[in-house]
Amino acid sequence: MGDVALTIPVIAAMREQHPDVGITLLTREEFSRFFQASGNLSLFPADFNNRHRGIMGLIRMYQDLMKTGRHDYVIDLHDVIRSMVLCFFFRLAGIPVSVIDKGRREKRALIKGVHRNRLRHTTERYFDTFARAGLLLEPTSGPWIIPDAGTQESMIEKTGFRPGINIGVAPFSKHFLKEWPIENMIALLNRISETSDAEFWLFGGRSESGQLDELRQKVPGSHNIAGKLSLHEELALMARLSFMISMDSSNMHMASLTGTKVVSIWGATDPAIGFGAWMQSGEYSVSIPNEILQCRPCTVYGKGKCRRKDHACMTWLTPEIVFQKISDLKIL
Repeated sequence: MGDVALTIPVIAAMREQHPDVGITLLTREEFSRFFQASGNLSLFPADFNNRHRGIMGLIRMYQDLMKTGRHDYVIDLHDVIRSMVLCFFFRLAGIPVSVIDKGRREKRALIKGVHRNRLRHTTERYFDTFARAGLLLEPTSGPWIIPDAGTQESMIEKTGFRPGINIGVAPFSKHFLKEWPIENMIALLNRISETSDAEFWLFGGRSESGQLDELRQKVPGSHNIAGKLSLHEELALMARLSFMISMDSSNMHMASLTGTKVVSIWGATDPAIGFGAWMQSGEYSVSIPNEILQCRPCTVYGKGKCRRKDHACMTWLTPEIVFQKISDLKIL
């Protein structure tokens, strides 16, 4: 979901700067909700569970796409086996294809410690892919996700959201190596409660609702919204937050795209790899410096197990360190 969210600034720039170019956006149906079909943008939801499943499904997908109209260029922002097969069909039809350079070799070199150079952001790589197709784009200033008035009203009605200090909290991630110990998050939120009259909005998936409820019971002024709002309503809530506290996760990306500042907590991964909050200053990210813990980052996406077996990149990151970062940023 995070990778798809990071395409939003590119699609927004494309629609604004090349309004005469029609775009057919292919993505999973659940992710198409990030985008609104209008003007020069049409949505094509992939059905990988049924019609577009397997190799025959990819053939049907190609046929279905060809029925939507003429395609002058195909831009592959994913570069995985599915998209490679699909692009093969388009090339056979004589349609040129521009494929993202994910910088896999550079990322492996950074993980191995060959260099510590900050790599191009994933969204910058998306812009590069469009440029290779002859579509030069200038990144625009945010916010890039602007919830409509009706969605904001329904969010307020469902949550009882009120003006004040409202802090979003997204304590989970897809992979364990990217998660801060939950007891540290509880201690941090309680520390914030001691110094401010803050309300905490707990974000996560339906499967995490039980864990978020346990957190809610231990932190005054907290609200578990997991599974209670639509994606658009969650984005409307994010847009109204004072700031968000998040792991390296899709919630970090979504909040930053609404224009909300995100204090992001990093363990085994690192913003230098190219997945930080888009157009946000690096001072908002918190991690144990590489000079102190030379094994980090140890993974690009967060997969795998801690080779030290103590998850030091997260366990050494105390609630006081993160609280001090928030205090220094003067966002409370």
